[in-house]
Amino acid sequence: MKPNWELKHCCNHEQVVFLITVSVCTVVILALWRTILLKPFKLVTVFLHEASHAIVCKLTCGHVEGIQVHADEGGATQTRGGVYWLILPAGYIGSSFWGMLLILASTNLLTSRIAAGCFLVSLLVVLCVAKNWTLRGLCIGFIIFLGVIWVLQETTKVRVLRYVILFIGVMNSLFSVYDIYDDLISRRVHSSDAEKFAEVCPCPCNGVGWGIIWGFISFIFLCGAMYLGLVILS
Repeated sequence: MKPNWELKHCCNHEQVVFLITVSVCTVVILALWRTILLKPFKLVTVFLHEASHAIVCKLTCGHVEGIQVHADEGGATQTRGGVYWLILPAGYIGSSFWGMLLILASTNLLTSRIAAGCFLVSLLVVLCVAKNWTLRGLCIGFIIFLGVIWVLQETTKVRVLRYVILFIGVMNSLFSVYDIYDDLISRRVHSSDAEKFAEVCPCPCNGVGWGIIWGFISFIFLCGAMYLGLVILS
């Protein structure tokens, strides 16, 4: 079937449900942003941010010495070698990319299962290389959480796997944009990836300039996820 790129006759029932669900997820995330209820999901986002650094490091023939996720929602990836100017922006942009993929995966039960399976495998791998107990606990907790959701999906009438994947995807997309704004625009964190990147690739506005560029790219990923999700469901 030819994709409905023009979104003619939008919106059918599934598209409406998709838009409403994304909107509800966004409102819930923003309303609970500073509460402990979102803490595990924020830490998962930090994990995907750091994992993106590690993946690009490996893809550019570097070596990943360790990954850490801290309880204060910070993180660090120790790398050696690789292409430094590609590794640095991979965290913010990679987090947005994973958010987009998870949002798109949630449009179908099969792809939601695949996304959950890949997420479980990645958590198991990271559990083996984690350098602190916050990350180890996060991996174990989400392995159990996704396992329970999967069992409920397959054995009961509780069909929430797609919505959990969608929520994590929206969380990643929003957190990436917010993190860029908080670290680079509203205040200057001189140890941020963008400030380090500005030393390698100078920009007239230093790290703030790169933060604005990366934030714009992250926002495009979020908009792209919404558009492609509607195309898939048309």
